Amino acid sequence: MFLHTVLAGCLLASSHAVSITSRSNSELLQRSPPSAPPSTIGPVAELTIVNRVIAPDGFNRSATLPGGIFPGPIIMAQKHDNFSINVVNQLHDEDMPLSTSVHWHGIYQKKTNWADGTSFITQCPIPPNGSFLHEFSAPNQTGTYWYHSHFHTQYCDGLRGPIIIYDPDDPHKDLYDVDDESTVLTLSDWFHEPTTVLDKVIGPVTDNSTLINGLGRYPGGPMSPLSVINVEQGKRYRFRILGLSCDASYNFTIDGHNMTIIEADGVETVPELVDILPVFAGQRYSVVVQANQPVANYWVRAQPNIGNTTFVDGLNQAILRYKGAPEEDPTSSAGPSVLPFNEGLLASLMGIPAPGVPEIGKADVNINLVAGNVNGLFTINNVTYHNPPTPVLLQMLSGAQHPSDLLPNGSVYELPPNKVVEITLPNTGLAPGGPHPMHLHGHKFAVVRVAGNSTPNFVNPVWRDTVSMGNEGDNVTFRFVTDNAGPWFFHCHIDFHLNNGFAAVMAEARDQLPILAASIPNTWASLCPTTGDPYTESNGIFNTTLT
Repeated sequence: MFLHTVLAGCLLASSHAVSITSRSNSELLQRSPPSAPPSTIGPVAELTIVNRVIAPDGFNRSATLPGGIFPGPIIMAQKHDNFSINVVNQLHDEDMPLSTSVHWHGIYQKKTNWADGTSFITQCPIPPNGSFLHEFSAPNQTGTYWYHSHFHTQYCDGLRGPIIIYDPDDPHKDLYDVDDESTVLTLSDWFHEPTTVLDKVIGPVTDNSTLINGLGRYPGGPMSPLSVINVEQGKRYRFRILGLSCDASYNFTIDGHNMTIIEADGVETVPELVDILPVFAGQRYSVVVQANQPVANYWVRAQPNIGNTTFVDGLNQAILRYKGAPEEDPTSSAGPSVLPFNEGLLASLMGIPAPGVPEIGKADVNINLVAGNVNGLFTINNVTYHNPPTPVLLQMLSGAQHPSDLLPNGSVYELPPNKVVEITLPNTGLAPGGPHPMHLHGHKFAVVRVAGNSTPNFVNPVWRDTVSMGNEGDNVTFRFVTDNAGPWFFHCHIDFHLNNGFAAVMAEARDQLPILAASIPNTWASLCPTTGDPYTESNGIFNTTLT
C-alpha cells in the first residue's frame, strides 16, 4: 500500500554571529569581547529554517539560517541516542531558494536512506511552509559531524551547523580535560551576494571573508568582533574543528601551540602531533591542545587557499584567550611549521584494515572515476550530473529493472550487496578549482592511497567520509563495503562544483530495498508534488519556483 501511495503521489509529477546593524563605527573599533556561548539543541528537536539579516563580518545580508543563527545550533547527542529532528521550512526571501533540505553529513543512515536529506537523491525538497521529520539512529557512531542544506547551493547562504555525538567511553578521554560546546570550532567561508547571483558566475567564486565560529572580517570592512576561544592555563582541550566551507580549504594553526589529532571524520585515530592542519570542505578533526603557554592572547589562524589569504587587520583569524589575559588583540606571531600534516601517517586507533584483497584493482568491484570539465560544467567519466525529475530512491522503489533505467543517465553506478568496492580518483588536472574534497554519503571508507603518496596502505589506513583528490598526478583510492542499501550521493564538496555537475550516485544493494521501504513514512511521499514539475533547470542551475 505504501509503495502504491508513493508512486501515485510522486511519479505523477543565539548565535556565534551577532548582528551589528545598530552599532556605530566607534563601537566596532573596540577590542573583541568574549564570544557569545553557542546555541545547542538535543537529538530530539525542531529545526526551523528562516531568513534573517545578519552581519557576521560587519556586512549586512539576508541569510538562510537554521534556528535563525549562523552557524546553526550545535546538535549535541550521546552515543546510541535516537535522532528525531523536524525540519520546518519558513523561508520567505524570494532572492534565495525557498525550498530546502537538510543532510546529516557523515551519519550512515543504515536502513534509513530516506532520511539522508539529499534533494533529488533520497527525497524531494521541503517546500515553503512545509516540514519533514527525520528519524534515524547512529549506532556505533561517535565523534564530529555536521548538517547542511543539500538543495541547490543553499548552504552557502548559511544553512550549516555542527553535530557532536559524545562517547562516555571515548578511548582518548584521558588525553583531554575539556570537551564541550565551547571547544567546537567551525571554519566557513562567507559571501555577501546570495547564491542565486553566485551561481551565475562562470569560473571560480571568491568569498568575502573567513568566519571562525561565525565571526570574521572582510578587506576594507569594519573591525568587526572576532571569535574568542577561552582557555585556562594548565588544562587540555579537545577542539573539534569542522570544515563548513562551500569552497575554501584552510590551513588551521594556533600561534605557539601544537595539536594532537585524535579523530578524523568521526573515526578515532592514533594520536598524531602536528602544528598545522589542512581542513577541506566537509572534513572534521578533533585535536588536543594543551594550554601550556604564558597567560596571554594568541592568534588562531584559518588561512584559506583562495581569496584574501592575509592576516592583516584580523582577517582569517580568531583569538585564543587565556584566563587572566587582557581583552585585547594578540601580538603573537605565526612560527614556521616544523610538524607538518601528513595524511598518510593517520591511522585508525582500532587498527581497522582495508577490506578485500590488499592490492590495487583487486576488490570485488573496481571503479575508476575520472573528473573533467567541459565549458564550465564538471564531468565524471565524461558525464555531467543533473538532478533527475524524480528522486533516485523513488526510481529504485518503483522497480526500475536495470541500472540504465535509473536517471540521470550515465551518473548512476549500480553496486551489488556485500561486496568490496574500490574507487580510484586519478587527478588528471582536467577538473579545475581543486584540490577537490570528495564525499560519499552512507559510508566511511578506507583511504588506501592518499593524496601526495603513491604507496598504498591496506594494513591500517585512515577511515573517513571526505577525502581530498590532491593535486595533478595524484591517484587517491578508497574502499568500502556495500552493506547499506539505497542510493548514495558521491560528489565534490565544493558546493559550486556540485551545482555544476561534479557528482555521481552509487545505487547500492537494490535487492535489499524492501527492508528500507518498510521504514519510510507516508510524509516522505507527500514531499513530492502531485501536479506538474516545480523544478526547472538552466545551465546546471536548479531553481525552485513552485507552481
